[in-house]
This record gives sequence, structure tokens and C-alpha cells, in this order.
Amino acid sequence: MNPVLPGDHPDPTLLKVGDDFYHCGSTFHFNPYLPIYHSKDLVHWEIISRVLPASKAGWVTDRPSGGIWQGAITYFYGSYWIYFSAGGQWFSKAPSPKGPWSDPVEVKSNPKTGPLGYDNSIFVDDDGKPYMVIKNGQKVNRLQALGKDGQLTDSVINLDWINAKLQYSWAEGPVMCKRNGFYYYFPAGDVSGGQYVLRASALTSDSTKWERLGNFFKPITDDGVGFRRPNHIAAPVQLADGTWWTIGQSYEKYQDNDWSGTGRQTALYPVIWEGDRPWGLAPSTQPVVKPNLPSGGIPWRHAMYDDFDQPELDLSWHFLTKKASTRYSLSSKKGWISLQPDTNRTHLLQKETDHYYTVITKVDLDAVNVADKAGIYLTNGNQKVNVMLYTGFNQGKNIILQMDTAIRRMPNTIGRTVWLKLTRYEHQLTGYFSANGKSWTPLGQSVNSIDLDKAQPNFNSWVGTSVGLFAEGKQADFDLFTYKDGFSEIPAVSMNNFYGVKPQVNRSVTNTSALGGWFMLSGVDFGKQGPAALSIQAACKTAGQVEIWLDDLQTGKLVARVPVTATGVGQWKSFRAAIKSVKGQHDVFVKFPKGKPQQIEIKSLQLFEK
Repeated sequence: MNPVLPGDHPDPTLLKVGDDFYHCGSTFHFNPYLPIYHSKDLVHWEIISRVLPASKAGWVTDRPSGGIWQGAITYFYGSYWIYFSAGGQWFSKAPSPKGPWSDPVEVKSNPKTGPLGYDNSIFVDDDGKPYMVIKNGQKVNRLQALGKDGQLTDSVINLDWINAKLQYSWAEGPVMCKRNGFYYYFPAGDVSGGQYVLRASALTSDSTKWERLGNFFKPITDDGVGFRRPNHIAAPVQLADGTWWTIGQSYEKYQDNDWSGTGRQTALYPVIWEGDRPWGLAPSTQPVVKPNLPSGGIPWRHAMYDDFDQPELDLSWHFLTKKASTRYSLSSKKGWISLQPDTNRTHLLQKETDHYYTVITKVDLDAVNVADKAGIYLTNGNQKVNVMLYTGFNQGKNIILQMDTAIRRMPNTIGRTVWLKLTRYEHQLTGYFSANGKSWTPLGQSVNSIDLDKAQPNFNSWVGTSVGLFAEGKQADFDLFTYKDGFSEIPAVSMNNFYGVKPQVNRSVTNTSALGGWFMLSGVDFGKQGPAALSIQAACKTAGQVEIWLDDLQTGKLVARVPVTATGVGQWKSFRAAIKSVKGQHDVFVKFPKGKPQQIEIKSLQLFEK
């Protein structure tokens, strides 16, 4: 089910080497810059390296919408290369996508080639010769070969005629592939949508040798689709079974429900060939048959749990300023991370990946004045729209949930070390606090996050919402970060993948297939000790047995069979089953029994301790 890379992953590029796939894209002001994602099946992705630390990127601006654009990962002449735009074109190279990556080198241009622009890509021909696919402004589209030193060589191939009349808006993010002797050139319209394709039998500047094939994606026929304008596709790749695939970005926006603030999310699309004419499958609310590839044990991509017990920061974390990347310590308090602000707020963030989740942290802060704050943080790209759940001080120690003028406040009767919990249920955010991480006190009414989740000026400063931790005023220490707490109720409609099931008006999920049907909840945290039981809230017309699997329905682990009895229509009941020896973060598959569909409705899942 799309998106396969939920959350903000703009301008995706895709590289296939053997049985492995690699992805990178525009980082903008997130650092460390240029995270490299790895996959075995184009569906499950993991971060394996970050190319450029802030310490080696002194010339890169922290300005929102600035930073690094493009992130074109490629392989040629026996090395991995990544080309990117940051005040010119640059590259780094490595013997492996895991690194180590070289210091960046600037690509030299010349008067005939002209400015090298941004959102370029790299095309490698059948003979192994690489070309930079150059884009600058609205009317400059060019090609030029690259030498073994990574620099431009040979003569430029001028394709400025492609968008001379602005036929494709900006004709940006161009990528290329080759099939049956034809070269295919794919320009995107602009950041908000439009994807087109041209073809020729030779790499030539002669416009008469190229054929404009029009739109790349098939027309949408599913009125419920939220990702309606995919574009900025990566160069399509062919698998061993002959199928072709690409990934592309899109903002998520429904008729009356805007999630554009989440950023440009990445979806996987089959490429359908009608003779020598490629088509991208139209976006759909229904599952797509996945590539015939093994997952390699990589989980569904989501924000990651961290207990801060490792000597280095997990690759999932990022910062919005270079200064923030220097204002933390994993050694000053063993098993904790210390955020050390100067006169400003400092932070530690991940890409937000879901519409439903429960974030938990344990924070140690002795707040003694109004400047002292520390807790959970959600922010958009330019950090002008924020949500903060924190321990602080205002005429005494308080626990506060704040978004703009909406404030929920209660006295902190616990002390300097307190547990905080923030629950997102679509656009509703609710804060809690606790002395032990088990018994929680709510902070009153939820706050509405629509102003964070909707489209922002300048496309949310190019990046989507981040979630994580922050500190102001003085050092604060955090013991853990849980993104999707399994001991809090998890709505079934928050499913990240599914087959043969359908959400209901009452926010439950039922099966539509006589084979059973299933839905998956990604990245559920089972804790360090593990639960003793699992419960589902269900309404059942007939009795049956619901299976709970971890990580995969074929190669994963069956951990519970939950017997359910007839309750009557609309009569909800919790059904429990014991569960043993499960710890950490897992994708949870909930499988309906075979037989007559729509006999069982499931509203939620929750873990319980002994």
C-alpha cells in the first residue's frame, strides 16, 4: 500500500545494483545531509548511511528551503557516486553505499555547458558511459557525459527546446532510462504535480529526432485517492522478471482533509509498457501487487524507537540547523541523551510517518524559570508552526501542551524527572504525563493540529513535519523515545498496509475477502520487557479466531491466536490472548479468519503487562 516511504522524502532518485536498491533525494536543511536508503524489494526501506555531516558542509545554508537539493545516487566506473546541488553541483563517492563517503568535490562547468542548476540526475548508458541530466531554471535542459574523475567531459547535448514554450511548467527533476534501443526522458512539471515523457533512438540535440509522448501517469479513476499528483519520478528500473518500476513523490490531500504539511511522500508505481510507450500506473486507494522480490527482513519504514544506549546517534535522527547537530551528548549521562541549548531552542528530530501514533519520552529537567522547557516536539519546515508537550516553569513547575495560542496546563506534582506522552489521532493531539510511565494523567482537551498538517506557504519551506525532542533554557536529559507505543490503544484504521479489508464508517476495520484478509500496523513498540497479553477491541456477528503475526505473514512469527465470540452488531468487547517473548519494535499483522466476510469488525489493538 502506498506510500512505501511515508513522510517527507522529496525528489526521489533510485539506483539498482544487483539485488539491492538505493534511494536518496533532496535533504534541504535537514542534517546530517543525504540519507541513503536501502531496500531488497522496493517496498521496505532502511537508512544505511548519511553522506555529508554538518561539520563538512560549512558552505551549505541552514535557511529553510535552502540546504541541499537533488541527492542523485548512482553507480559507474566501479564506484558509488552521489551528485547534489548546494550553490552549484557537487559530488561525493564511496566504495559502498554504506560509505565511507569522500569529502564533497565541486563539479566544474564551462561557458558552453552553462550553469549546472539543481535537481539533476545521472543516466548510465548500456555501454557504462554516464551522463549528467542537467536542469537550470525553466528553459535549460541539457545532457553531458561524465569522466572517470566525476567531472563533465565531451560536448554538451542541448535540449533547451524541450521546454522553450514552457510546455511542462518547469520541466524539472529530469531522469532517463533506456529500453529496446529507445532513450526515455522524463521531466516533471513542478513541485506540485505533472510528469511527462519523451523518447528518441539516439542522444541528440535534434528536436526532430525526439517524440513527445505526453503524460506519464494513467488518468486517476479512484475518487478516494489522496496522492493525486505524483511526479518527480526516479528513472524506471527493470527487474529480472521483466517488470518495470519507479518511485515518485506526491503531497497527500483529500477533498476536505489536507495532509500536505506531512511533505512529499514517496510511492511505488509499476511501469506498464504499451509497445514502446511507458505508462505509470495511476494512484489508487487499493493495494498494488508488490514486486516479486524478497523483503530481506527490512521493516516497513517508520519513525524509530531509541533508548539512547548506543555510542552513536541512530541514522534516523536529523537536525534543522548545523548548530543543533553539535548541541547533544550521548556520554554525559549513560543511557540518556542530553540536549544542551545555548540561548535558543535545540532539538533532535525524525520524519513524522503516520496519522496515528503515541510518542513517549522520559525527561529530566529542573525547570526554575520560564525559559526552561524540555519535552516532545512537532514542527514544520521553517519551525513557525510547532506543537510542544513539555515540563517547564510558570509560577511553579508545570506540564504544558501548547500549539500557538492553544495551551493546556497542569501543575507538575511529580518532580524534575517525568514521563510525557503525546497521542495523535489524525488532527487531534492529546498530552499526558506520568511518574512511572504506566499510570497517565491527561492534560485536558486535545489541541487541533490542522494548521501544522495542512499546506504551508512556500510548500512548508519544502520539507514536511518532524517529530522528536527539544530543550530550551538549560540542559535536559532524555531516557528514551517511543514513537508508536503498543501499550496505548492503536486504532485499526491506522493500518500502513492491508489486503482484503475495508475501513468502516465507525472507524473500525472488517474483512472483505473469504480468504480472511489482513492489515498491518508498522513499528509497534513492545517495550524492553515485552507484554504478557494482547487485546483487540472487536464487534462480532459470529465466533472466530484472529491471528496476530509479527514482521511478515509468510516468514514472520505467529505470536497469538485471539478467540472472539459473537457480541452482536455494534456491541464492542475486548478479547485477550497471552503473548510471550516479544520485545522491541515490530510490524504487527492482524489476520481475519477465513470464511464469510464482514463477520468481525476490529476497532483497536493494545498490549498489556503482567
